[in-house]
Amino acid sequence: MISAKGLVFDSVSTFEMLLTREEDSPLVVQLFGNDPSYLSRAISILKDKGFWLFDLNAGCPVKKVTRTGAGAALLRDTHVLLRILESMVREAGEGRVGVKMRLGWDSSSLTCLEVARELESLGVGWVTLHPRFAREGFAGKARWEYIKEMKSLTTVPVIASGDLFSAEDGIRCVKETGADSVMFARGALRNPAIFREYILLMRGHCFFRERQELLRERVSMIRSHLELLKETYGRDRCTIYRLRSILARYIRGFPSSRLLRERAVQIVTWEDVESLLKEMEALIWVRRS
Repeated sequence: MISAKGLVFDSVSTFEMLLTREEDSPLVVQLFGNDPSYLSRAISILKDKGFWLFDLNAGCPVKKVTRTGAGAALLRDTHVLLRILESMVREAGEGRVGVKMRLGWDSSSLTCLEVARELESLGVGWVTLHPRFAREGFAGKARWEYIKEMKSLTTVPVIASGDLFSAEDGIRCVKETGADSVMFARGALRNPAIFREYILLMRGHCFFRERQELLRERVSMIRSHLELLKETYGRDRCTIYRLRSILARYIRGFPSSRLLRERAVQIVTWEDVESLLKEMEALIWVRRS
């Protein structure tokens, strides 16, 4: 999530979040804001930097976002939401802007279907639905039936979100709703390998048979992440702390994961990091042999 105003006002921290590489393409920049002019100007700035795909966040229920009128608060006034999308498409081009949203602000306002009917005429390229109301946060259960209903109302590709905690959840959701694709959010934080596992299942593979290889890839991913952190932030202890904050997520699913996580939160040197990675590799080998 990138603040449109942060881009317009040249915020250093905002631009830092946009650091990326050519290998990451195609990459979609998700923007948030509540003013059509700022969203349009933000896209113009991003286009000059080589970005060409954009998404509007109309689904975030966090108070620090909604109290500014952005995120899921846009569902309170669909007129403003549609004006924002229109301005974004005008600047980016048809098919290059999507929107992620909730069912509505609360149970008295099911606005997502109303918005869905307008998307094709605006030139929106895709829509992602997290089928909960904003006031619900992440409580209760995602109502996938509304994804199916949205799919029946628009020719715009529909991406499913909500309660997709595993690759199997993604497969089941697509089968039940007819969605064109899925968006893993909290599921990806729990398991960074979820994308690869989903692709394997979509192709008819049983990824459990390839679990050791997936874990080996995960260690390789950590090493790549580590090199990128060093390249971006340097080799000081703060960089180690940045890695430490996400290592627990990479470790999920490993043998002896609880002990590995305990080790991960205590690393303070690059030698500690390397020792932990070697231990992870050794555990994969033991499990395979």
